[in-house]
Amino acid sequence: MNIVIAGGHGQIAMRLARLLSARGDAVLSLIRDPAQVDDVRETGAGPVIADLEKLSGDDLVDQLTGANAVVFAAGAGPGSGAARKDTVDRGASAVLADAAEQAGVRRFVQISSMGAGKPPAGGDDVWAAYITAKTAAEDDLRGRDLDWVILRPGRLTDDNGTGLVTLGEPEVGRGEVTRDDVATVIAALLAEPKVNRTTLEVVNGDVPIADAVAALV
Repeated sequence: MNIVIAGGHGQIAMRLARLLSARGDAVLSLIRDPAQVDDVRETGAGPVIADLEKLSGDDLVDQLTGANAVVFAAGAGPGSGAARKDTVDRGASAVLADAAEQAGVRRFVQISSMGAGKPPAGGDDVWAAYITAKTAAEDDLRGRDLDWVILRPGRLTDDNGTGLVTLGEPEVGRGEVTRDDVATVIAALLAEPKVNRTTLEVVNGDVPIADAVAALV
């Protein structure tokens, strides 16, 4: 498969690129900062400089043409304000979806967040802006003629992957999930086209990832 990852220097994106490259997929990783090029190359992916906050879908069609799938793994990140939660977590996803539609790439996996899909509960104004942006990005994607999958991870950790998850439609319940396991779930979803046009939540659990994805078919 040929796969394009937006937000290619993110922690989940880097793990995903390594997994996909190791199984023989060709990966392009869209990144904003030229200083990240070497890190991305080490994952086996080809780095492409593309700032989705400044580009339109038209600008990305060439990069996506010929791809089998795209993954939106971008995020404004810690320390960013409410405005960038909107321009990255919502706006950049819409730009990538525009480009996918124009390039004829039907498969679109969007990394969202547990808590999206309903009004923000607790937290500060930045957290509320983040959840609002993720919800808007999900709504935008659901309205498109794409084979989309929205994945909402629980609280992310850097622990070693377990290979065991609870994966299903909302709500699976609050919990933690390792970034390793989220990347592995996405890799499995990309290889299973029968799972599409669905919103999923994932936390660590007791079901092997391959079995959890197969159960969705």
